[in-house]
Amino acid sequence: MKCPNCHYKSTKVLDSRPIEEGQSIRRRRECEKCEFRFTTFERIEEVPLIVVKKEGTREEFSREKLMRGLIRACEKRPVAVEELERVTLEVEKELRNRGVSEVMSKDIGEMVMARLSDIDEVAYVRFASVYRQFKDINVFIDELKELIKHEDEE
Repeated sequence: MKCPNCHYKSTKVLDSRPIEEGQSIRRRRECEKCEFRFTTFERIEEVPLIVVKKEGTREEFSREKLMRGLIRACEKRPVAVEELERVTLEVEKELRNRGVSEVMSKDIGEMVMARLSDIDEVAYVRFASVYRQFKDINVFIDELKELIKHEDEE
């Protein structure tokens, strides 16, 4: 790596350690000519994950957008932010592990709802009502019946 101080082409690594849960590496380097010390970061270059919406439009996957939806569904509920961050990371990891560049928004919604049903039933119903766009109270009642049926099976 080229020295940012004198532009000499050879540096040595003094220290290397993983950061961001092993997703990145921080390296301390020293120029072999002028002995200038500097830090570099190495990260995996992730391929953009594209979400195909139900109307057919496409947009880049947004971890922040998913987190906002979870926070909204869990508002005034006893669910820790760390739990929502865990769900967000799990969903993103599962999507990226599929090895495809495009995912359907429907798949993301189903993955989130499966996790929310185990965390908080009220948050699950809130998320489902927005995600599934309940048109009337009967659809809402049907969803509640399914949730109760699922509870009885466990």
